[in-house]
Amino acid sequence: MNRFLAHTGARYPIVQAPMGWIARSALASAVCEAGGLGIIETSSGETAICQAEILKMAALTDAPFGVNLPIRFLKDEAMLDFICTSGVKFVTTSAGSPAKFVGPLKAAGIVVYHAVPTVDAALKSVAAGVDGLIVEGGEGGGFKNPEEVSTLVLLQAIRRVTDVPMVAAGGICDGKGMAAAFALGAEAVQMGTRFVASAESPVHPGFKQAILDAKETGTFMLNTKSTPCIRALKTARTTAIHEAGLMPADTFARIQELYFAGDMEASVGLAGESAGLIDEVRSARDIIHDMVGEFHGICARMGAMATAADFG
Repeated sequence: MNRFLAHTGARYPIVQAPMGWIARSALASAVCEAGGLGIIETSSGETAICQAEILKMAALTDAPFGVNLPIRFLKDEAMLDFICTSGVKFVTTSAGSPAKFVGPLKAAGIVVYHAVPTVDAALKSVAAGVDGLIVEGGEGGGFKNPEEVSTLVLLQAIRRVTDVPMVAAGGICDGKGMAAAFALGAEAVQMGTRFVASAESPVHPGFKQAILDAKETGTFMLNTKSTPCIRALKTARTTAIHEAGLMPADTFARIQELYFAGDMEASVGLAGESAGLIDEVRSARDIIHDMVGEFHGICARMGAMATAADFG
Protein backbone atom coordinates (compact mmCIF):
# COMPACT_ATOMS: atom_id res chain seq x y z
CA MET A 1 0.00 0.00 0.00
CA ASN A 2 1.03 3.59 -0.56
CA ARG A 3 2.84 4.46 2.68
CA PHE A 4 1.68 8.08 2.76
CA LEU A 5 -1.96 6.99 2.57
CA ALA A 6 -1.31 4.41 5.29
CA HIS A 7 0.30 7.07 7.49
CA THR A 8 -2.44 9.67 7.04
CA GLY A 9 -5.69 7.91 6.21
CA ALA A 10 -6.30 10.34 3.34
CA ARG A 11 -8.14 9.08 0.26
CA TYR A 12 -5.71 10.61 -2.22
CA PRO A 13 -1.96 11.34 -1.87
CA ILE A 14 -2.40 15.07 -2.39
CA VAL A 15 -1.38 17.51 0.35
CA GLN A 16 -2.25 21.18 0.70
CA ALA A 17 0.81 23.20 1.72
CA PRO A 18 0.80 25.11 5.04
CA MET A 19 0.80 28.72 3.78
CA GLY A 20 0.88 31.28 6.60
CA TRP A 21 -2.53 32.88 7.32
CA ILE A 22 -4.00 31.12 4.25
CA ALA A 23 -3.93 27.46 5.28
CA ARG A 24 -6.67 27.56 7.84
CA SER A 25 -9.87 25.61 8.35
CA ALA A 26 -11.87 26.93 5.38
CA LEU A 27 -9.29 25.82 2.83
CA ALA A 28 -7.96 22.79 4.70
CA SER A 29 -11.42 21.30 5.29
CA ALA A 30 -12.33 21.75 1.60
CA VAL A 31 -9.19 19.85 0.60
CA CYS A 32 -9.97 17.10 3.13
CA GLU A 33 -13.58 16.79 1.97
CA ALA A 34 -12.28 16.41 -1.61
CA GLY A 35 -10.09 13.49 -0.54
CA GLY A 36 -6.77 15.27 -0.09
CA LEU A 37 -4.96 16.10 3.13
CA GLY A 38 -5.51 19.63 4.39
CA ILE A 39 -2.85 21.16 6.61
CA ILE A 40 -3.35 23.92 9.19
CA GLU A 41 -0.53 26.47 9.35
CA THR A 42 1.12 27.84 12.47
CA SER A 43 3.82 29.94 10.78
CA SER A 44 1.75 33.10 11.19
CA GLY A 45 2.66 33.03 14.87
CA GLU A 46 -0.96 33.61 15.89
CA THR A 47 -0.93 30.75 18.36
CA ALA A 48 -4.40 31.09 19.87
CA ILE A 49 -6.05 31.61 16.48
CA CYS A 50 -4.24 28.63 14.94
CA GLN A 51 -5.23 26.44 17.88
CA ALA A 52 -8.85 27.49 17.38
CA GLU A 53 -8.56 26.67 13.67
CA ILE A 54 -7.31 23.18 14.52
CA LEU A 55 -10.26 22.60 16.84
CA LYS A 56 -12.64 23.97 14.21
CA MET A 57 -11.61 21.26 11.74
CA ALA A 58 -13.54 18.61 13.68
CA ALA A 59 -16.77 20.51 13.05
CA LEU A 60 -16.06 20.92 9.34
CA THR A 61 -14.86 17.47 8.29
CA ASP A 62 -14.61 13.90 9.48
CA ALA A 63 -11.62 13.35 7.19
CA PRO A 64 -8.04 13.29 8.52
CA PHE A 65 -5.95 16.46 8.42
CA GLY A 66 -2.54 17.63 9.56
CA VAL A 67 -0.73 20.56 11.15
CA ASN A 68 2.59 22.16 10.25
CA LEU A 69 5.12 23.20 12.89
CA PRO A 70 7.75 25.60 11.48
CA ILE A 71 10.44 25.10 14.09
CA ARG A 72 12.38 28.32 13.57
CA PHE A 73 9.27 30.50 13.79
CA LEU A 74 7.66 29.05 16.92
CA LYS A 75 7.90 31.45 19.85
CA ASP A 76 7.78 28.70 22.48
CA GLU A 77 6.55 25.14 22.94
CA ALA A 78 2.89 26.09 23.42
CA MET A 79 1.87 24.90 19.96
CA LEU A 80 3.87 21.68 20.26
CA ASP A 81 2.26 20.92 23.63
CA PHE A 82 -1.20 21.69 22.23
CA ILE A 83 -0.70 19.42 19.21
CA CYS A 84 0.43 16.52 21.39
CA THR A 85 -2.88 16.58 23.29
CA SER A 86 -5.22 17.69 20.47
CA GLY A 87 -5.84 14.37 18.76
CA VAL A 88 -4.02 15.44 15.58
CA LYS A 89 -2.44 12.37 13.97
CA PHE A 90 -0.17 13.87 11.30
CA VAL A 91 2.34 16.72 11.56
CA THR A 92 4.80 18.21 9.12
CA THR A 93 7.79 20.02 10.56
CA SER A 94 9.92 22.53 8.68
CA ALA A 95 12.39 25.41 8.95
CA GLY A 96 14.96 23.84 11.27
CA SER A 97 16.04 20.54 12.76
CA PRO A 98 13.17 18.25 13.77
CA ALA A 99 15.33 16.43 16.32
CA LYS A 100 13.81 17.84 19.52
CA PHE A 101 10.25 17.67 18.15
CA VAL A 102 10.22 14.08 16.92
CA GLY A 103 10.30 12.49 20.38
CA PRO A 104 7.32 14.32 21.91
CA LEU A 105 5.25 14.05 18.72
CA LYS A 106 5.83 10.33 18.23
CA ALA A 107 5.24 9.69 21.93
CA ALA A 108 1.81 11.24 21.36
CA GLY A 109 1.17 8.79 18.51
CA ILE A 110 1.69 11.38 15.78
CA VAL A 111 3.25 10.61 12.39
CA VAL A 112 5.95 13.16 11.50
CA TYR A 113 7.19 14.23 8.05
CA HIS A 114 9.92 16.86 7.79
CA ALA A 115 10.41 19.31 4.90
CA VAL A 116 13.88 19.20 3.36
CA PRO A 117 15.60 21.08 0.50
CA THR A 118 18.80 18.99 0.28
CA VAL A 119 20.12 15.44 0.62
CA ASP A 120 22.08 16.37 3.75
CA ALA A 121 18.95 17.71 5.42
CA ALA A 122 17.09 14.54 4.45
CA LEU A 123 19.71 12.28 6.00
CA LYS A 124 19.75 14.29 9.24
CA SER A 125 15.95 14.17 9.43
CA VAL A 126 15.83 10.41 8.89
CA ALA A 127 18.51 9.98 11.57
CA ALA A 128 16.33 12.06 13.90
CA GLY A 129 13.52 9.53 13.44
CA VAL A 130 10.99 11.17 11.13
CA ASP A 131 8.50 8.91 9.36
CA GLY A 132 8.76 10.61 5.97
CA LEU A 133 9.99 13.65 4.07
CA ILE A 134 8.44 16.61 2.27
CA VAL A 135 10.96 17.04 -0.55
CA GLU A 136 10.89 20.73 -1.48
CA GLY A 137 12.34 21.65 -4.83
CA GLY A 138 13.40 25.20 -5.64
CA GLU A 139 10.38 25.72 -7.92
CA GLY A 140 8.06 26.05 -4.95
CA GLY A 141 6.85 29.32 -3.47
CA GLY A 142 7.55 30.73 -0.04
CA PHE A 143 10.64 30.16 2.08
CA LYS A 144 13.38 28.39 0.13
CA ASN A 145 16.99 27.23 0.29
CA PRO A 146 19.11 29.80 -1.60
CA GLU A 147 21.05 26.92 -3.17
CA GLU A 148 18.00 25.78 -5.08
CA VAL A 149 17.72 22.26 -6.45
CA SER A 150 14.84 21.32 -8.75
CA THR A 151 12.22 18.84 -7.59
CA LEU A 152 13.17 16.63 -10.56
CA VAL A 153 16.76 16.24 -9.28
CA LEU A 154 16.09 16.37 -5.54
CA LEU A 155 13.63 13.48 -5.51
CA GLN A 156 16.11 11.23 -7.28
CA ALA A 157 19.03 12.30 -5.13
CA ILE A 158 17.17 11.67 -1.87
CA ARG A 159 15.73 8.36 -3.03
CA ARG A 160 19.31 7.15 -3.67
CA VAL A 161 20.17 7.45 0.01
CA THR A 162 16.96 6.64 1.90
CA ASP A 163 13.77 4.64 1.43
CA VAL A 164 11.40 6.64 3.67
CA PRO A 165 8.18 7.92 2.04
CA MET A 166 8.61 11.14 0.08
CA VAL A 167 6.04 13.86 -0.64
CA ALA A 168 7.12 15.89 -3.67
CA ALA A 169 6.69 19.67 -3.38
CA GLY A 170 7.55 22.42 -5.83
CA GLY A 171 6.33 22.99 -9.38
CA ILE A 172 3.38 20.60 -9.14
CA CYS A 173 -0.19 21.67 -9.89
CA ASP A 174 -1.79 18.86 -11.90
CA GLY A 175 -1.80 15.15 -12.73
CA LYS A 176 1.18 15.49 -15.06
CA GLY A 177 3.38 16.81 -12.29
CA MET A 178 2.04 14.18 -9.93
CA ALA A 179 2.84 11.36 -12.37
CA ALA A 180 6.35 12.71 -12.88
CA ALA A 181 6.90 12.88 -9.11
CA PHE A 182 5.69 9.31 -8.61
CA ALA A 183 7.98 8.12 -11.41
CA LEU A 184 10.87 9.53 -9.36
CA GLY A 185 9.90 7.78 -6.14
CA ALA A 186 7.36 10.08 -4.49
CA GLU A 187 4.29 8.60 -2.82
CA ALA A 188 2.38 11.89 -2.58
CA VAL A 189 2.56 15.48 -3.76
CA GLN A 190 2.14 18.79 -1.95
CA MET A 191 0.71 21.89 -3.61
CA GLY A 192 0.58 25.46 -2.35
CA THR A 193 0.13 27.87 -5.25
CA ARG A 194 -2.55 25.70 -6.90
CA PHE A 195 -4.66 25.78 -3.73
CA VAL A 196 -4.06 29.49 -3.14
CA ALA A 197 -5.81 30.00 -6.48
CA SER A 198 -8.77 27.80 -5.51
CA ALA A 199 -12.36 28.83 -4.87
CA GLU A 200 -12.09 28.06 -1.14
CA SER A 201 -8.84 29.95 -0.65
CA PRO A 202 -9.46 32.96 1.63
CA VAL A 203 -7.12 35.31 -0.25
CA HIS A 204 -8.32 38.37 -2.17
CA PRO A 205 -9.41 37.85 -5.80
CA GLY A 206 -6.63 40.24 -6.83
CA PHE A 207 -3.97 37.88 -5.48
CA LYS A 208 -5.62 34.93 -7.20
CA GLN A 209 -5.71 36.88 -10.46
CA ALA A 210 -2.02 37.72 -10.13
CA ILE A 211 -1.31 33.98 -10.00
CA LEU A 212 -3.48 33.36 -13.08
CA ASP A 213 -1.71 36.17 -14.95
CA ALA A 214 1.80 34.96 -14.10
CA LYS A 215 3.99 33.36 -16.75
CA GLU A 216 6.36 30.46 -16.12
CA THR A 217 9.00 33.15 -15.57
CA GLY A 218 6.68 35.11 -13.29
CA THR A 219 8.49 34.63 -9.98
CA PHE A 220 11.73 35.78 -8.37
CA MET A 221 14.01 34.08 -5.87
CA LEU A 222 14.65 36.93 -3.44
CA ASN A 223 17.19 37.56 -0.70
CA THR A 224 19.42 34.70 -1.82
CA LYS A 225 22.42 36.09 0.08
CA SER A 226 20.59 36.50 3.38
CA THR A 227 17.65 34.99 5.27
CA PRO A 228 14.90 34.31 4.68
CA CYS A 229 15.25 33.44 1.02
CA ILE A 230 11.84 33.35 -0.66
CA ARG A 231 10.16 32.78 -4.02
CA ALA A 232 7.48 35.34 -4.84
CA LEU A 233 5.50 36.73 -7.76
CA LYS A 234 7.08 39.43 -9.90
CA THR A 235 5.71 42.87 -9.02
CA ALA A 236 7.18 46.36 -8.89
CA ARG A 237 8.10 45.76 -5.26
CA THR A 238 9.73 42.36 -5.78
CA THR A 239 11.56 43.68 -8.84
CA ALA A 240 13.10 46.40 -6.68
CA ILE A 241 14.09 43.85 -4.03
CA HIS A 242 15.55 41.58 -6.70
CA GLU A 243 17.64 44.40 -8.14
CA ALA A 244 18.81 45.54 -4.70
CA GLY A 245 19.77 41.99 -3.74
CA LEU A 246 18.49 42.23 -0.16
CA MET A 247 15.01 42.27 1.35
CA PRO A 248 14.08 45.14 3.72
CA ALA A 249 13.39 44.13 7.30
CA ASP A 250 9.77 45.30 7.06
CA THR A 251 8.96 43.29 3.92
CA PHE A 252 6.33 41.11 5.63
CA ALA A 253 4.84 43.84 7.85
CA ARG A 254 1.85 44.31 5.54
CA ILE A 255 1.57 40.78 4.15
CA GLN A 256 -2.07 40.49 5.21
CA GLU A 257 -2.93 43.57 3.15
CA LEU A 258 -1.60 41.76 0.10
CA TYR A 259 -3.30 38.47 0.93
CA PHE A 260 -6.69 39.75 2.02
CA ALA A 261 -7.02 43.30 0.63
CA GLY A 262 -5.39 42.59 -2.75
CA ASP A 263 -2.67 45.25 -2.56
CA MET A 264 0.04 43.45 -4.51
CA GLU A 265 2.63 46.11 -3.62
CA ALA A 266 2.00 45.98 0.14
CA SER A 267 4.36 43.04 0.55
CA VAL A 268 5.56 40.02 -1.44
CA GLY A 269 3.10 37.51 -2.87
CA LEU A 270 4.62 34.13 -2.13
CA ALA A 271 4.05 31.75 -5.05
CA GLY A 272 5.85 29.05 -6.99
CA GLU A 273 6.78 28.62 -10.63
CA SER A 274 3.65 26.52 -11.12
CA ALA A 275 1.77 29.83 -11.25
CA GLY A 276 2.74 29.81 -14.92
CA LEU A 277 0.64 26.65 -15.40
CA ILE A 278 -2.47 27.84 -13.56
CA ASP A 279 -5.07 29.73 -15.59
CA GLU A 280 -8.34 29.23 -13.71
CA VAL A 281 -9.71 29.48 -10.18
CA ARG A 282 -11.34 26.13 -9.43
CA SER A 283 -12.82 24.39 -6.41
CA ALA A 284 -10.58 22.12 -4.36
CA ARG A 285 -12.83 19.22 -5.31
CA ASP A 286 -12.46 19.87 -9.05
CA ILE A 287 -8.71 20.39 -8.74
CA ILE A 288 -8.22 17.09 -6.92
CA HIS A 289 -10.75 15.09 -8.97
CA ASP A 290 -9.24 16.14 -12.31
CA MET A 291 -5.71 15.72 -11.00
CA VAL A 292 -6.34 12.13 -9.94
CA GLY A 293 -8.01 11.32 -13.25
CA GLU A 294 -5.16 12.82 -15.24
CA PHE A 295 -2.59 10.97 -13.11
CA HIS A 296 -4.24 7.60 -13.69
CA GLY A 297 -4.64 8.31 -17.39
CA ILE A 298 -0.93 9.02 -17.73
CA CYS A 299 -0.01 5.94 -15.70
CA ALA A 300 -2.25 3.78 -17.90
CA ARG A 301 -0.63 5.13 -21.05
CA MET A 302 2.86 4.62 -19.66
CA GLY A 303 1.92 1.12 -18.50
CA ALA A 304 0.70 0.24 -21.97
CA MET A 305 3.99 1.48 -23.42
CA ALA A 306 5.91 -0.71 -20.97
CA THR A 307 3.79 -3.75 -21.75
CA ALA A 308 4.36 -3.23 -25.47
CA ALA A 309 8.07 -2.42 -24.94
CA ASP A 310 7.39 0.67 -27.05
CA PHE A 311 7.80 4.43 -26.66
CA GLY A 312 4.38 5.41 -27.98
